[in-house]
Amino acid sequence: MRRILVIEDEPEMRRNLQTMLRLEGFEVLIASNGRAGLAVALAEIPDLILCDVMMPVMDGHEVLRALRDVPATMNIPFVFLTAKGERGDLRSGMNLGADDYLTKPVAREDLLEAVNARFKRQDQLDQREFRPDFTSAEPLLSLGLTPRVAEVLLWVAQGKTNADIATILGISESTVKKHLLDIFVHLGVETRSAATLRALEVLSSTVRRKG
Repeated sequence: MRRILVIEDEPEMRRNLQTMLRLEGFEVLIASNGRAGLAVALAEIPDLILCDVMMPVMDGHEVLRALRDVPATMNIPFVFLTAKGERGDLRSGMNLGADDYLTKPVAREDLLEAVNARFKRQDQLDQREFRPDFTSAEPLLSLGLTPRVAEVLLWVAQGKTNADIATILGISESTVKKHLLDIFVHLGVETRSAATLRALEVLSSTVRRKG
């Protein structure tokens, strides 16, 4: 049974998320603030973390930074819970290494889609034995890409849509599409999946060299 940690300071939201996930067969761990959530994450090593951005004691960004600095938790899929209008917080969080985000209040369908997508992606990485390092786009420059185009590929490799990438990088969707075409040309591929595979190979080989 997969375990999901929910870090959320609003009691009603926390209970709703816990109930929805339990009904789907997940084991759910809960924490009412960032510091408590970090402690639970380090002690229990959950399979996925859902974390609010704005919280007392320790906010979501601080939690994510702390988790990404610890080898045991650095690769745990991390999904931010954001209130409407927190666009700047969203961009900062994604740049810190969050895997996805959900806008509160969270609908059941959106929650399960995000959770299952992260688990599916994690399973695919495990099957291919990829251990990519998504902390920097610099290794992708070796593919002949410009720094900005490499950034776009970094987020494509993490399963982000054009709209997501536009928000994260603060550019228009049309610019993202243009950069994506540049990626296809430079890599000699025709699909997003093929570009992702090439990026994962480069980012994983970088990890192996470091190790």
